[in-house]
Amino acid sequence: MLTLHTRLERADRIDDEAVLAYDQRERCRLRLTLASGATAALFLPRGSVLRDGDLLTGPEGAVVRIRAALEATYRVSAQDAQALVRCAFHLGNRHGQVQIGADHLRIRADPVLREMLAGLGATVFEQQAPFHPEPGAYGGGHGHGHDHEPRHLLAPVPLRQKIHRPGDAERA
Repeated sequence: MLTLHTRLERADRIDDEAVLAYDQRERCRLRLTLASGATAALFLPRGSVLRDGDLLTGPEGAVVRIRAALEATYRVSAQDAQALVRCAFHLGNRHGQVQIGADHLRIRADPVLREMLAGLGATVFEQQAPFHPEPGAYGGGHGHGHDHEPRHLLAPVPLRQKIHRPGDAERA
């Protein structure tokens, strides 16, 4: 099994890809199946989010590209900017994850939210699309927007260690 814990800005070759839904791309520890069928262990610091196109590597030297999976989403549009901002306000008031586009919002498919948005006068279309919600005001970033070293260790890699049980000292 490959270990992936180091982000690369660029690579001369791509050895494999991992297609992940947003819920998987925001996990800090994950076992995943790559496009080739190989498995990999992902180790990220808490709060990290992988974006479509990110490159990861580990001690084995393989380079894996992350791809955002298509997910069931709603594309939300409104008659004008004020109406769209009103929709965004109500989604945020419910702590919903929202992707913001130039003239639309995108949320995960949720019939209750669809009904609320329709009640606000929005047009809601169901679409299979990659989901990239805003990271949040306090959550830091999504792993980009700052300079990386070419080989930046994302998180400490756990070492195998002996598990001490009660009574171990007595047997020694």
